[in-house]
Amino acid sequence: MDSSKVVVKSVALFEAAKGVLLVLVGIGAVSLVHRDVRVIAAALVGRLHLNPAQGFAGSFVEAAARITDARLWLIASIGFLYAVFRFIESYGLWFEKVWAEWLAVVSGGLFVPLEIYEVAEKFTRVRVCALIVNLAVVCAMIGVLVKNRRIRLAKSTPPKPPAA
Repeated sequence: MDSSKVVVKSVALFEAAKGVLLVLVGIGAVSLVHRDVRVIAAALVGRLHLNPAQGFAGSFVEAAARITDARLWLIASIGFLYAVFRFIESYGLWFEKVWAEWLAVVSGGLFVPLEIYEVAEKFTRVRVCALIVNLAVVCAMIGVLVKNRRIRLAKSTPPKPPAA
């Protein structure tokens, strides 16, 4: 298997994994409907031995207190829809469809400015890693598109007649 096929299959698996994660987020959101999310968040903070009176733990519990069933359904719906998008992209990449290669470049490229902004806003390892991984995927897929275009052009160009 040549290197561009390995790249495409790897990106396909990565996109499928993101789809699975999004489905799990959607299921998690639906499982919280009609429950007191603040109580669940406070119990989680307590289990992790965090101080709910300060920092992230307190913000987490406050945010959980404002979650409504409608927001949970919205989170689940968006998660499921985005998962379908990721699965379609993954399917297309796995079966080496040109449209999926373009989709990977465009969908990944759309997030680069946002990720750069996020890193500039607050520098964290997670944000930097997300940016690096996304840039690597976009650059790799651009490389695959260029290579495959050259191959298609070479196959479609008729051979030149021998010179007399």
